[in-house]
Amino acid sequence: MLVMPGRPGKDLCDANLGTSRRAVLRVGAAGLFGVTLPNLLRLRAASATPAAGAGVPGWNRAKSVVLVYLQGGPSHLDLWDPKENVPDNVRSSFKPIATKLPGVQFTEILPKLAAANDRFTLIRSMGYTPNGLFNHTAAIYQMMTGYTTDKVSPSGQLEPPNAKDFPNFGANIVRLKPSEEPMLPFVMLPRPLQESNVVGKGGTAGFLGRDFDPYTLYPEGDDMDMEKMGRIRIDDLQLRTDVFARRLERRAKLREMIDRTMPELDRAVADYKLDAYYEQALNLVISGRAREAFALDREPAALRDAYGRNTFGQSLLLARRLVEAGTRVVEVVWPKVANSDNHSWDHHAGLDARMKNQSGPMLDAGLATFITDMDDRGLLDDTLVVAVGEFGRSPQKGVSTSGNSNTPDGRDHWPYCFTALAAGAGIRRGHVHGKSDATASAPLEDPVHPTQLLATIYHACGIEPETIVYNHLNQPRELVKAQAVTALFG
Repeated sequence: MLVMPGRPGKDLCDANLGTSRRAVLRVGAAGLFGVTLPNLLRLRAASATPAAGAGVPGWNRAKSVVLVYLQGGPSHLDLWDPKENVPDNVRSSFKPIATKLPGVQFTEILPKLAAANDRFTLIRSMGYTPNGLFNHTAAIYQMMTGYTTDKVSPSGQLEPPNAKDFPNFGANIVRLKPSEEPMLPFVMLPRPLQESNVVGKGGTAGFLGRDFDPYTLYPEGDDMDMEKMGRIRIDDLQLRTDVFARRLERRAKLREMIDRTMPELDRAVADYKLDAYYEQALNLVISGRAREAFALDREPAALRDAYGRNTFGQSLLLARRLVEAGTRVVEVVWPKVANSDNHSWDHHAGLDARMKNQSGPMLDAGLATFITDMDDRGLLDDTLVVAVGEFGRSPQKGVSTSGNSNTPDGRDHWPYCFTALAAGAGIRRGHVHGKSDATASAPLEDPVHPTQLLATIYHACGIEPETIVYNHLNQPRELVKAQAVTALFG
């Protein structure tokens, strides 16, 4: 078998490198039929182009992606998949209400989203099969990377993030589809992914290296501090007071002059695209584009009120501003850690009061306003928005499914069936994909595994889900072992 030097996908700086498992098999088989080396090279070049998905619904429609990550696992039965004619310990305490779509009901917790569901698709058939991941961190890791992790401590927690981890999907996107704008490519806010003392698992670039880690915007203050977004610190994007833009530009010109006198050095480092990265960093600092995006106080007070004067709402408003400024991937993490009370989605106890007075209103106002605002500005045309948690909650109240104790009005972890929301970048408007069974215990029609949701995100960005990357041991791995759900696109 012929082995090509310089494996596709090995150079992390090239947006066009990387190939799919299908392409590797196709090229390998070609050698068996007497294909010459020049033709093999042509096949390799063709397989590396992003045209494989051309003509497939949704392909390459998204210039940006916003993931609204509802960490903690919101109860689908108490939000957007209520069930009637079920036992009392399954039925939600919240009344079902009509939505913009005939025959589709939400609960009274989501009146604003109910009035806007003609703008998005609801996926009511999310689920893990055959085995569900009941641990928050394990499920978060799979949702974010497409892979499961091996090591779990006796307490049920995973080991902290490390350089061997699979990359967060955002890191893969900005590596394979680098932004041409002088803007932060990948931003995560307003807090890290977390369960108990495991912080950031699934939220880094892992074996891709720290160059592809997200810019983390974690304002100071407790999770219950609703004013923390007003104290955003972006010191590393500020010019020092003794270094003006003109001086920095002069330094850049001096560097260009030196480069012209060192052609051998230029050729030696050409593959690393140092000039491109230097210019991008220079433009980012000089232009002030990122600093402008963070200026939430420039938004009308009425619009900020509509998003919600809380960390979640203002984070979504900032996400819109980042997308407008050219950020490729934004991940808005629910601003309350899993395994905690007050505003958390981890409702083992006191679900009715906590969801009605805390998490529900913040989600409803923030997400409905975000989708409407993005749509009205035309940003949904080429921005994919996904809202999802790591799993749902148990159909039966007061039972233990994960070893946790639950009060009669609490629901435990339930990975076998839950709901996700998707909008923009060609996603069907006013649509419900899939269906759960009578008690929302399992998908009844068109099941969607979390890895398929990731594959759909890659597909929308013009990246084949099977694209090969190389891990820390130089072993080839697919971005995700799943196919895109193209039925989600119109």
